[in-house]
Amino acid sequence: MYDWNDLRFFLELSRRGRLVSAARKLHVDHTTVSRRIAALETELNVRLFDKSPRGYKLTDAGLRLLPHAEQMEARSNRLYQEISGKDARLSGTVRLAAPEGLSAHIIAHNMAQFRALHPDIELELMAESRRTSLSKREADIAITLARPDAGRVIAWKLCDYRLRLYGSQDYLDRHPDISSLEDLTDHDFISYIDDLIQLPELRFLDQIIKDPHVVFRSTNVLAQYNAALDGLGLSVVHCFMADQDDRLIPVLPKQIFIDREYWLVVHEDLRHVARVDAVCRFLTQLLKEQHNRMAGNI
Repeated sequence: MYDWNDLRFFLELSRRGRLVSAARKLHVDHTTVSRRIAALETELNVRLFDKSPRGYKLTDAGLRLLPHAEQMEARSNRLYQEISGKDARLSGTVRLAAPEGLSAHIIAHNMAQFRALHPDIELELMAESRRTSLSKREADIAITLARPDAGRVIAWKLCDYRLRLYGSQDYLDRHPDISSLEDLTDHDFISYIDDLIQLPELRFLDQIIKDPHVVFRSTNVLAQYNAALDGLGLSVVHCFMADQDDRLIPVLPKQIFIDREYWLVVHEDLRHVARVDAVCRFLTQLLKEQHNRMAGNI
């Protein structure tokens, strides 16, 4: 029968992806992690991880073992909590995947507040606009642009948010006035790289103008934002970003706006893990407090 302690090493390596990182978290040498994983694989007669230059990734067998190991971990910690009276679960690492703009302008700016509430939870923020697989444990929690329609996940709507078309004062001074939608044909635009857009919710310009003259494309929303600040062209920008920066001017704000949603998604096996629940509650309350800013009302 395998040793429960080996499962601790398995869980930490699945979360960290690297021997050295897992070893540091477990306060052991990386060779110990490697040895315990090898022992578990031998006992189960399966390979649990594939190794690559990017680190360790779970095999299909590892993915099947993962939820059972997490359940055992949760039961062990609940038992410890009941006996000791301590909340042992409000510590550890939680990995959050969220869109870049929200990550940089809202979440990161409120991390000191989160740290004050939960000093023993280490939050890892993956800021990128792509689909994240919670079933493969690429993240513990994801903030998405739409409600997921498949998978063993629990999801709830965090908030609505609004985007508008913006340009710098320098750009607007150098180009023809804009008094109607038809005037946009005379202007330059900043956008995403079409064939690299993974999420249909990111196709903003299609709702505003047909065949826009795009002069700069990037997969990174912050790069687009900075290009607009530099006067390169007009860009669709989140109101919660642009309205805090008087260097960007909204263009036809009563006519041009796009509404989207943010959804919080967590794997059902992790929903009641205390450290994950603490992050979910914090994010839910944070976006509730930021309602007016997200909606472009200020």
